[in-house]
Order: sequence, then structure tokens, then C-alpha cells
Amino acid sequence: MPATPESDPSRRPLKTRSAGWANALARWLAKLGVRPNAVSLFSIFCAAEACACFIASAYSAAGPAWLYLVIAAGWIQFRLLCNLLDGMIAIEGGFRTKTGEIYNELPDRFADLLIIGGAGYAAGATAWQAELAWIAAGLAVTTAYTRALGVAAGASQKFHGPMAKPHRMALLTAAALAQGAWYFFDDSPPPILFWALVVMAVGCLITIGRRCASIMRELNSK
Repeated sequence: MPATPESDPSRRPLKTRSAGWANALARWLAKLGVRPNAVSLFSIFCAAEACACFIASAYSAAGPAWLYLVIAAGWIQFRLLCNLLDGMIAIEGGFRTKTGEIYNELPDRFADLLIIGGAGYAAGATAWQAELAWIAAGLAVTTAYTRALGVAAGASQKFHGPMAKPHRMALLTAAALAQGAWYFFDDSPPPILFWALVVMAVGCLITIGRRCASIMRELNSK
């Protein structure tokens, strides 16, 4: 039986893959001839737009800033939608390719760097929030590297949290919306995104540790 997006152990388990709207959208895009690799690459564009909105919010008055933050949150969700649909289209349309895994993974790393790095410029809490963001971005990429390293060593895919990709993007989406809402009450930049990046960095360290421990247990048991 061919693997489905839900049953393929190499894919991140997502409940939304079984949602009716997601399957209908994937079928519709497959019928249009949309290629999954193009969807994966489009996720970088979504991430770049989110990054640009974050940076723009840092150099805007409170009025435009809240709007930039809301738009950034929207682009983050579009990035996740691309991540959801590329694999579904590959299976639904029979468009799987030998290079599909590269297109599936590499754009994600660029997207993480763009979104998390951009969020640092909008954090507005300290003089070193940008440095914090790049630390968090580096740790986010390392979580993915740890998973890939485990597979290369012979272990199964490890999607442990607490700061796997969906968790990171959910955190930044919520923080961006909360920071945007803040501007309705106060013109000064709040520390919401800053503390979200702190939580992300710590969570990524825990995630890396959990994945390493799980990989080594599995390898030692063989």
C-alpha cells in the first residue's frame, strides 16, 4: 500500500493533513498541475515577506506597526500552509521526485532563519534583541539538523518538541498578534516578541536534548 501523508513515518505527524479542507485544497492544486517543489520554494517567499513585515514594524509608528505585525503573522501561517500542502500534493498528484526531500527540507531552514531573525528586529525590548533572535534561529536550525543526523545514523525521524517547527511558528504568530494588539494601548514597543524569542531559544535547547536522547536510545537498542 502506498504511503499517505498521514501514514508515512518520514513525515511530521499533523492532524490537519486529515482535514477535509486540506485534502480538497491539495487535490485542487494537484489538478491544476502545481508541483510540490514549487510550493516548498514558495514557503521561502512567505518567510521573506514575514521578515520584511517584522523589520518594517520596527521602523514604523505604532499605527502602521500593529498592521505590519498582523500581516507578518499571516505570512507565517502561509509558510506553514505551504509546508502542509507540498507533501500532500506530491502524493495526491503523483508528483514525487527523487529530489523532493531536498526541496522539502532546505527551504524550511531558510524560512526559519528569515522569520525568527526578522522577529528579533521587531522585539523592541533591549539593544541585543537581534542577537537573541539569531541565536534562537541557529538553535531552530540545529533542531532540524539533529533530526537529520539521527536519520543518517540509522534512527527513525524524531519530531519531539517542545519547540518543533509548528510550535515555533505558533509561538511567533501569537506573539506578533499580541504585540500588535498592544499598540492600541501604548505607543512604546512591548517586550512580547522578545520574551517569545527567549522561550523559543530555551525550548529549542530542550528539544535538541530530547531528540539526541531519543536517537541514542534507539541506536543503542539495535
